[in-house]
Amino acid sequence: MKANRKPFVLGIVLSMLVMLFAACSSGNNGGSEGNAGSSEKPSATNEATETPANADPVEITWWNFPSYQPLDGEVGKYEKEIIAAFNKKYPEIKVNLEMITFDGGPEKLNVAISTNSAPDLIYDAPGRIIDWAKKDLLAPLDDMVTDEVRNDISPALWKQSMVGDKTYMYPINTAPFMMAVNKTVFEKMGKLDLLPLDRPDRTWTFDEYKAALQAVKDNAPDIIPSGFFAKSQAGDQGTRAFIANLGVSRFLNEDLSAVAINTDQAAAALDWIVQAQKDGLIVNGSASLAASDVNDLFLQGKLAFTLNYSPVLKAQNKTLKKAEFEEVLLPFPTLDGSEPKLEPYLGGMAIFNNKDEAKIAAAKKLIDFIANDPEWGNKNLIQTGGLSARTSNTGLYNDEDYKYAELARKFITDPPTIADGYAEIRTYWFPELQRALLGAASGKEALDTFAEKANEAISKAKAAQ
Repeated sequence: MKANRKPFVLGIVLSMLVMLFAACSSGNNGGSEGNAGSSEKPSATNEATETPANADPVEITWWNFPSYQPLDGEVGKYEKEIIAAFNKKYPEIKVNLEMITFDGGPEKLNVAISTNSAPDLIYDAPGRIIDWAKKDLLAPLDDMVTDEVRNDISPALWKQSMVGDKTYMYPINTAPFMMAVNKTVFEKMGKLDLLPLDRPDRTWTFDEYKAALQAVKDNAPDIIPSGFFAKSQAGDQGTRAFIANLGVSRFLNEDLSAVAINTDQAAAALDWIVQAQKDGLIVNGSASLAASDVNDLFLQGKLAFTLNYSPVLKAQNKTLKKAEFEEVLLPFPTLDGSEPKLEPYLGGMAIFNNKDEAKIAAAKKLIDFIANDPEWGNKNLIQTGGLSARTSNTGLYNDEDYKYAELARKFITDPPTIADGYAEIRTYWFPELQRALLGAASGKEALDTFAEKANEAISKAKAAQ
């Protein structure tokens, strides 16, 4: 009997060892068959964004201006698709979307901030974002900016995204702000040669621009040659860049410490705008027109040139055009035909610091998904109509105007949006334009008064730091 017990006991031990080995193997595999037996490590991005299956649920609120082209004519529908795709990867993060308008959105944000009910996340531009950052309202994003991303975005764009050495906006899409022309008008007049479209960089002079306006007035009496506006600060980058380039000037000096546009040449350009309005070369009543009014005239086919345009606006306006015509992007003309100075549009995302680390972490995951997801990153870029903020990511569009916009990035200069006190500076710009347009001040008087008030705002903002 004793001799027969050895095989029996050995069999039991072997069975127990087999079951124990199987249990251990199952536990180490974590239910992920793709990693079984693999020695490869996940990428740094995957390690940073992978969420445990038992992650605690979190709810965040995303306020968004119409940064994406409407889908099927519905504003916000594309954003909902982003959220649905994001939730496949992060089902534990609930995202509440609220669409805001460019007209009422800024005030709504101010009210939300003042009542401690700011959203967790916003897609916006540096003008507001950097001002919030300087007021210590935002969470820094440096821990989610990899070395690869840092080195792939130009210093000019990082300048608009940072305060000191901290990053507060994650740059996503960009484009140079330019003019646009109704090319079809010039084709019908047989005057296409008056536009600089045969030049690779499309640069042109003030005199060439004036000749194009006169041709429209003489040959297409139903079309207003050019637009201008001064009702509010919306779109102010169009008017300030227009005057700065006509006067071969800068809006602010190179270190952004003082106004630079109150030169004799820039003042002469503003005086010309006032006279051109009287001569029928620029839309009448521009002191009471907003940027959106002027662009609407352009989309109706009633205006030959509009001043505040970009590839992003061209894409967003595709479904809003009320007349059939081809628009083409042009840089602002300069007095002597030298290279223009273009302000960059930059869109990106920021996180309000609402004192909830779980919400901040969740918002960072959404930003990373929108900007860097292998499937959705470029898809999202194209839906904005913008170019990638990343230098290496080019050729997204098969379109001549986009190819030109890529080239025109070389004309981008430091934007005034990052200057200390910018939020206050811009409030003084359009009232002075109105004074000149209404004949209450000369161009030089208007620009000097603007400079005095704006410089005071810069000094006050610096002293408050």
